[in-house]
Amino acid sequence: MKQNEILLNFQPNGNGHTHKNGHAHHCEHQPDHSIEALIDQIGDEHIATSCDTPLRADAFAIDDATKIAKIEEHFRQIMEILGLDLTDDSLRGTPHRVAKMYVKEIFSGLNPVNKPAVKLFDNKFQYGEMLVERDITFYSNCEHHFVPIFGRAHVAYISSGKVIGLSKLNRIVQYFARRPQVQERLTNQIAIELQQVLQTEDVAVLIDATHMCVCSRGVQDVNSTTVTSFYGGKFRQEAVRSEFLKYVYQKA
Repeated sequence: MKQNEILLNFQPNGNGHTHKNGHAHHCEHQPDHSIEALIDQIGDEHIATSCDTPLRADAFAIDDATKIAKIEEHFRQIMEILGLDLTDDSLRGTPHRVAKMYVKEIFSGLNPVNKPAVKLFDNKFQYGEMLVERDITFYSNCEHHFVPIFGRAHVAYISSGKVIGLSKLNRIVQYFARRPQVQERLTNQIAIELQQVLQTEDVAVLIDATHMCVCSRGVQDVNSTTVTSFYGGKFRQEAVRSEFLKYVYQKA
C-alpha cells in the first residue's frame, strides 16, 4: 500500500467498527481503536503522506498578527487544561511568546514571502568541480509530535554555468526547515529547490539529524540519528557520489 493511500483506506464510521475496506460492523459495546492506532502508527513510523508541505488553500488568508493572537488564545487554553497557573510571573507571557515564536520563527518557512531571494552569478572562474557546503546547522520540528528535529545538512552542486552566494545555500536549508517537517520531505525540498535555482540536475543533499520524538518519547533512544540523502544528475554516478561523501565525512 502506498503511504498516501493509508488514510483513504480507513473510513471512520460513528456507528461501529471500521475495517480496512471501509465497511463498518455494528457493535455498540466494543470501542473502535483502529483510527487511534493508525494515528499512533503514522507518528511512530514517521510516515509522510506528501512530497509537498500539506497546506490548506486558505493558509495565508489571515495576517501574522491575527495568527499570533489566535494561537496565543488556544495555547493559553492548553496550559490551563494542563493545570498550569497562568497568573505566575514565569508563565503569564508564555502563550504570547509561543505564538510569536511559531509564526515569526520556527514555522516562518511556511509562508512563501519568507523564501530567500536568490541571485545567480556567471561562473567567471570556470570552476567545473563540485562545490560542497557542509555542516549547515538547522532546526526543524516533527510534524507528527511538534517536537524538534535538529542536525546538519550537507549540500553540493556542480555548476552549469551559474553560481550563487554561499550564504544562500544555508538560507534555503533554513527556509525549508522552519516548518513542520519529516526529514525525507525536507531533504527532497532542499534538493529540488537547488536544482531549480541553479538550473542544473547536478545536486546532492545529505541530512544527519536527531529527532526528539525518538529521544524524549516512544522508544526514548538518545543515541541514534537519521540520515537521508538526495542525488541528482552526475551525483548518481558512484565516483561522483563517493567524492561528495568523502568531503562530508572527512575530518577537518
